[in-house]
Amino acid sequence: MEINEGPTPEHELIPHRGFKLIRGTHDPDDVDQIYHLDIQDSDVFVVTYPKSGTIWMQQILLLLEAQGDVSAISGLSKHSNADIIPWIEVKGHRQAFIVAPSPRLRVTHLQHHFLPAALNHKKGKVIYVARNPKDVLVSYFHFHKLANMLETPKDFDDFFEKFMRGDVFGSSWFEHVKTWYTHREDMNMLFITYEEMIQDLQSAIHRISVFLGKDLSDDQLTSVVTHSTFHNMKKIPQASYEQVPGELLNHHQGRFMRKGTIGDWKNHFTVAQNERFDEVFHREMKDFPLSFIWDIRDIQ
Repeated sequence: MEINEGPTPEHELIPHRGFKLIRGTHDPDDVDQIYHLDIQDSDVFVVTYPKSGTIWMQQILLLLEAQGDVSAISGLSKHSNADIIPWIEVKGHRQAFIVAPSPRLRVTHLQHHFLPAALNHKKGKVIYVARNPKDVLVSYFHFHKLANMLETPKDFDDFFEKFMRGDVFGSSWFEHVKTWYTHREDMNMLFITYEEMIQDLQSAIHRISVFLGKDLSDDQLTSVVTHSTFHNMKKIPQASYEQVPGELLNHHQGRFMRKGTIGDWKNHFTVAQNERFDEVFHREMKDFPLSFIWDIRDIQ
């Protein structure tokens, strides 16, 4: 029998109502209060499973608010774009949301049952970004090496098993995407994929702009697209999270923005892991008409 010593207390995951939170980062009682928040029509929540385009959407939303003027957002945050569009579930952020001026823009990794009930009554807007789960797994593995609030993986094989069990912050990728997709008609939701954004960023940003009711000129939209590419975001410290304090991210272990591509899973999965993942994917998703692009070559 394999002995698993488990994570140290500061890295411990807290099971809470079918979902795993991070001790020290989240307060379960505070997270439960998110459900009761009053929602304004101008509120926007970007929902993602971890490593599915969250900081990409932070950059896009900020630029849309600034009508493509990158200089207007460059001095808004000291460390990262998360200072302006934070995670609602992090301790202290719910109270900050209550008193924040409109428009209140937030990101979250929470499952559907935690988010404000008012969203299910067509109040506010939700943008759900889904990414193919094989690349999510690989990106999450590398992020665990970087993020000091998360357990450092023993190796890829061990992390693969934990991801498949849902034994990570965010819990099961399958449950996350399925529950949100199931409720897409109950709320004002735009469902978009990470791969669509890579395939045609201009079209994706146009869809997001229309969904949010933004009236931008062609030049302004072009500027949003230009400053939201992976290449250009890596040059912007607030967008690339390079200035996030070292107690949160160990920058010596790698860059927060690593590859931003499709198909990196092929460099990590064994044949057996890939076959097993495909089997689980088809079983879990057989009743959901969602398709993903698994290789960058498929969109050339």
